[in-house]
Amino acid sequence: MSGTMSSPIDVAVGILMKPNGDVLLGQRPDGKPYAGYWEFPGGKVERDESILNALKRELIEELGVEIISAEPWCGVEHVYPHAHVRLHFYISRDWRGEPQSLEGQAFAWQGSVDVEPLLPATIPLIEWLDKLRYAA
Repeated sequence: MSGTMSSPIDVAVGILMKPNGDVLLGQRPDGKPYAGYWEFPGGKVERDESILNALKRELIEELGVEIISAEPWCGVEHVYPHAHVRLHFYISRDWRGEPQSLEGQAFAWQGSVDVEPLLPATIPLIEWLDKLRYAA
């Protein structure tokens, strides 16, 4: 069986959360599928790489941010027209450095998320995240 669209691509996704609950979203740069859509930062997990190590590598490459600690939060599979992905979400409240736009992407700290359009796989997570962030 070939690994075309059948087996999902593992993707590490980081939710950087400030003490006030704000989270960082980035905008996909031109030239990528869904360019202009907003998402949490992250990227593909390489062969023989742990999800957490992939996340640390991606956030250094994309934002110049060093993750000190992150907890697994949830996993979501989503089939896009261009790819079948398995997203592994981690929440980090502990990192070093201020995010920088190393790939020319826009990014924004969001309390209640009001950037559009959001990547389809991200939309349900925002509601779950709000429950987590604003739990009584």
